[in-house]
Amino acid sequence: MTTERVNPPELSPPAGFSHAVVATGSRLLFLAGQTALDTDGKVVGDTLPEQFARALTNLLTALRAAGGAPADLARVTVYATDIAAYRAHARELGRLWRELAGRDYPAMAVVQVVRLWDEEALLELDGFAVLP
Repeated sequence: MTTERVNPPELSPPAGFSHAVVATGSRLLFLAGQTALDTDGKVVGDTLPEQFARALTNLLTALRAAGGAPADLARVTVYATDIAAYRAHARELGRLWRELAGRDYPAMAVVQVVRLWDEEALLELDGFAVLP
């Protein structure tokens, strides 16, 4: 699989995402939304960064189980119940992303939602990847 991150100079410089990702490969993987659920189905973490780390770990676990790696992610959407809190923690969330997934950023969006399926969840991540 090959990916090309496209960040045109005519757009605002991206921070923690890519404006576009061109991917070629043989398999397309759709990743279900992941919150901060532990193996017992309980939401863990009281803070947004704690929940982000667990939700991202869960997303990456599903990705790896399907034969992918973080660099294969083409698109991730973050659904947050509080955009202001997400922005306030953006620096720490970026650090967590780099620690867990590296610096090959997918195309991303952050969307505020009223609530998530898991009531205690502060955010949910889903996405898709292009696998070799």
